[in-house]
Amino acid sequence: IQGWNKPGSNWCSNGERDSHIDAEGELKLGKPTQISDANFEQEVLKSDKPVLVDFWATWCGPCRMVGPVLEEIAAENETFKIVKLDIDANPITPGRFSVRAIPTMILFKDGREAQRVVGYQPKAKLLEQLQQHVGASAKS
Repeated sequence: IQGWNKPGSNWCSNGERDSHIDAEGELKLGKPTQISDANFEQEVLKSDKPVLVDFWATWCGPCRMVGPVLEEIAAENETFKIVKLDIDANPITPGRFSVRAIPTMILFKDGREAQRVVGYQPKAKLLEQLQQHVGASAKS
């Protein structure tokens, strides 16, 4: 299948292009964005709204299960933003926050860890764990 599951690819498992990528190849709003060790502080710790960081890797099966759940949540809420950090390409930040297993999702609020979720969680359960930190406007 053409370039499916490769970093930077917008191909889905069904061979279709990802609907979150526009005709120019630009990311549409509502989709989790990729970050790196280099921009973690600016994008996450200095953010004016809560940020859910998905620590993941391309080879991790459960991480690929979490991806669509986070895309759905990102498309439905404006209360917090969602970013993804590939731990293989960016080993400094996971070490700094003691990420020992993936997928790990950490919600940062006001530059500090507010909630940590390890492993795959269905959408409703994940939102339930985040709502006390981001308010009731996150939809389940």
